[in-house]
Amino acid sequence: MACRISTAISVTVLASLLAACQAKPVAQTSPSALDVMEKVAVAANRCWFKSGDAAFKTYAFAPELTSFSGRPRILLTRKGSADIRPLLVVQAEGKPASLSAFGPLMDEQLGTRIGTDVKRWAAGNSNC
Repeated sequence: MACRISTAISVTVLASLLAACQAKPVAQTSPSALDVMEKVAVAANRCWFKSGDAAFKTYAFAPELTSFSGRPRILLTRKGSADIRPLLVVQAEGKPASLSAFGPLMDEQLGTRIGTDVKRWAAGNSNC
């Protein structure tokens, strides 16, 4: 009888140990502002500038991802102009990230395309 009790206890202990060793599901974390803006910046640079897209040839791209304000962003300015005021600001803040795009370019016809591209890239689709 003593053998059965110790075997039953051993099986129970072993089952408990195995249950404790099983992988626990990891909670899904929402992307940070920096995570989102890194995706957007890489895709914007590749799709709008490095591709030679005619719609963006008169603009310069300035990523500002290292931000002490907690709002990483990208800026578009007029290429070769002494006026460095941005014509477009795309920024994210918080966790989960809240994305916004604003500036004079958003009021032009190109603004619709910019909004569509930025939303797609922020969602993880890097297609141009």
